[in-house]
Amino acid sequence: MADARDPGDCTTGCPSVAEQLNASCRCISVDTAALAQRLESRADTAGLYASIRENQPHLFATLPVFVSRTHVDAMRGVVEAVERALAVPGVRDALLAHAPEIARVDHGPRGVFLGYDFHLGPDGPRLIEINTNAGGALLNAALGAAIEACCHEVHLLVSSALSSGAPELDAFDGEVVAMFREEWRLARGDEPLARVAIVDDEPSAQYLHPEFLLFRRLFERAGLAAAVADPRELRHEGGRLLLGGAPVDLVYNRLTDFALATDASAALRSAYLANDVVLTPHPRAHALHADKRNLVVLGDADRLAGLGVDAKTIRTLTTGIPRTQLVDPARGDEWWAQRKRWFFKPVDGYGGKAAYRGDKLTRGAWQQVLSRPYVAQSLVPPSERTLSFTGELRQLKLDLRNYVYDGRVQLVAARLYQGQTTNFRTTGGGFAPVFTEAF
Repeated sequence: MADARDPGDCTTGCPSVAEQLNASCRCISVDTAALAQRLESRADTAGLYASIRENQPHLFATLPVFVSRTHVDAMRGVVEAVERALAVPGVRDALLAHAPEIARVDHGPRGVFLGYDFHLGPDGPRLIEINTNAGGALLNAALGAAIEACCHEVHLLVSSALSSGAPELDAFDGEVVAMFREEWRLARGDEPLARVAIVDDEPSAQYLHPEFLLFRRLFERAGLAAAVADPRELRHEGGRLLLGGAPVDLVYNRLTDFALATDASAALRSAYLANDVVLTPHPRAHALHADKRNLVVLGDADRLAGLGVDAKTIRTLTTGIPRTQLVDPARGDEWWAQRKRWFFKPVDGYGGKAAYRGDKLTRGAWQQVLSRPYVAQSLVPPSERTLSFTGELRQLKLDLRNYVYDGRVQLVAARLYQGQTTNFRTTGGGFAPVFTEAF
């Protein structure tokens, strides 16, 4: 394990304690037996961990990630600053100006499980994007509670000097249920909530399908009827959204059809526009948080000041958000010449699809960038975690996801990977629990 020196003993440029631990600590690992027990604690999820090992073998990383308390607090500060900015009417209007019409519908709910994703740059955490159907919260809560130490001394360190980015598991489950009930209350007041549907395209084929089963179990334990469904199975009739002939009160939306624009989403779209179902997250939440163009506005000090945002919030946002610009195809040659300084993302992208580091761009991919709306973000290389494979040390990249509801960080988790963008195809990579100082 790393020698966790007092940072005060270091000269400028010396690695932090968290960096030292990420580089050399392999004394704390995922207890696979404990993880299996937590995922399979009821008969309706029996065999779930074995299924994950077979079908999603790179879902869970083998080691945790260490993040300093300073960086955890800085990420929370950026999250809170974004939420303060979004409370300013002029900012909301600016972000909705390029949104689809359905995003102007506001039935009250805030949107569950926002994912604020950060890279740890040399000057601290930088917000690279926000997602509105951020998956993995229940998986990461179980993972954070399934950590083992290699010896008594390390166990004492974990229990006394470090704390997990995941809250206590039962408490987190209760918080998740309370969040969905709050979404229901914001839309329906004191009416009883009876049935929930977890909806995604071909859910059984989705990589995070195991989590859908965990959500179904969680809702059922809370006394709610719950089902996992494809949007094509839904019908909107008689002022109700129906699944299998029975009404659905609330839909936990995991679709990447953010504006509900496809034929597959027709019934859900119709019911949502008629306010015949409570949908969370919804098109308005995506437009205000996850459209990649939003970071152009949220990182522009002059624009924010003109929209009425206070100076403290502006400082936090412009420090915590890398410079982001719209790519103008008319300036394609200019952009190409400076491409190595930027990371390119489609404005409606998700999951790293069609996103490119500028120094890895081919001419063919560049033509794709010019053919559809893209933003360019100043490149913030991810930090790293060192793992050992068959005696050989390897460095995996990492990013940090803050799961957020109503401006509050619920859970912090990491994702380890190799390649240009986060993925679940790296041996030893995947979701990783986060530890920080317990003070």
